[in-house]
Amino acid sequence: MTVSATSSATTATTTTSSSSTSSSSTMTSSDFLNLLVSELQNQDPLNATSTTDLVNQLTSYANFTSQQSINSSLTSLAGSFSSLVTLNSVNYIGHTVEAKTDTSTLSNGSATFGYSLSSSASNVSISISDSSGNVVYTGTGTGNSGSNSFTWDGKDSSGNQLTDGGKYTISVTATDTAGNSVLNYTTVTGTVTGIDTSTSTPSLTVNGVSVSAANILGVTS
Repeated sequence: MTVSATSSATTATTTTSSSSTSSSSTMTSSDFLNLLVSELQNQDPLNATSTTDLVNQLTSYANFTSQQSINSSLTSLAGSFSSLVTLNSVNYIGHTVEAKTDTSTLSNGSATFGYSLSSSASNVSISISDSSGNVVYTGTGTGNSGSNSFTWDGKDSSGNQLTDGGKYTISVTATDTAGNSVLNYTTVTGTVTGIDTSTSTPSLTVNGVSVSAANILGVTS
């Protein structure tokens, strides 16, 4: 009868511990230790926990505590790194930069884009889409190996001048004589007017568009 009562207590303790664990998104080292102590207090005296199992559980506890300490240190380090990146990003404000992106804001009736080719292209097709994904312009571009520039006059395919302030995205298709793509990436050049720190990686506002600080290729002025 005593063994049965002890088993019931073990079951009740396990159920309580499971409910507690389920209601919490994380387990602390104290929770872990309490579970271990409860197990020792309520173990079957006729079938006690073996020394090997006990050592393994104590080792798991030690590893658990160490992992929590490491996670805490990594979180602190990530916070410091984010602050450093934000501080460095502030230095870009007011400067003209070139960044990897495909979107720009139509300003003063035009928008200038760039694109990089790994080798000379025999065919370069360019299309411009509005913020809804509608293609408003199609044309051709230069196919020089390396950097190329394309300035769109802000007019759609029918010759209508579009209103300033809209965000437009460029799509470049560049192929060599064998039909292989030679496009590396597209870019925009503009003045950094602000930074956005709402995400883990700060973004710079370039020509009214958010650009990751990691995509900055260079500062031109």
